[in-house]
Amino acid sequence: MTILAVTGVSGQLGREIARRLVALPDRAPVIGLARTPGKAGHLGIEVRPGDYDQPELLQTSLAGVDALVIVSGMAPPDHRIRQHRNVIGAARAAGVRKLVYTSIEGPEDGTRFSPVVKSNRQTEADIRASGLDWAIGRNGIYIEPDVEFIDSYRARGEIANSAGSGKCGYTARSELAHAYAALFARDDLNGGTFDLNGTPIAQEELAEYLNRTFGTSLSYHEMTPEDFAADRSAELGDHIGPIIGGIYEGIRQGAYDRPGNYAEVTGRQHQSWKDYFSSLAFRQKTRPVA
Repeated sequence: MTILAVTGVSGQLGREIARRLVALPDRAPVIGLARTPGKAGHLGIEVRPGDYDQPELLQTSLAGVDALVIVSGMAPPDHRIRQHRNVIGAARAAGVRKLVYTSIEGPEDGTRFSPVVKSNRQTEADIRASGLDWAIGRNGIYIEPDVEFIDSYRARGEIANSAGSGKCGYTARSELAHAYAALFARDDLNGGTFDLNGTPIAQEELAEYLNRTFGTSLSYHEMTPEDFAADRSAELGDHIGPIIGGIYEGIRQGAYDRPGNYAEVTGRQHQSWKDYFSSLAFRQKTRPVA
């Protein structure tokens, strides 16, 4: 019987992927790997130690695993490359046959986010050179942070960033989980690299969707890339702030305005933003009153 494993299951994307794999019709066993296994005990699957900085322990945890999803880490670029190589090496040593990697879309040069993109491209190259079967997804930008930020947007009365008129092919973690389950299951996709995103939208469109869903009256305010990076750094620190600023530089440049390969991977279209926000609005209406 094929045994599947997912790294980073204590994180949001890893958790969603594991849940989707558990729901697959063939009900193959799914093992989760987490740096702190106790934080993922609620998933109802076996969770083994999975610290990217401990390759020997990773190899032990991958014993018996046939296919592995490597969820990209959050460390700075050079450290991230080394961590991912630890996982790839451990997988080879443990006899894993197939790797699926959650990479990212984005420009490799010209933004503050580009060093992170380059580190993911290096891991992609390392996976291609591993000698194992592989499939790579490149995630679009998550839509969830904009939803989670709604109270701050409401307080400001606007969405303010440096995207300008650029369109962004956002995605949702639940949609990504569906795609990565397909990359696991479909051997005909082996050896492919796929952009995983929904229909690109501009910030004005995003504001309209949020307004309809949450009853707000948000407008879009364009900032310069320098001002927005400084704003994010002041709130999030000198590591995350420039990364967020760089993502919006890429949106401004048109780097995320692409149709993507979601339907090719999954056999259906990515959920529309109308349907996504309608489902959020429904949940808002049916949420129990405390």
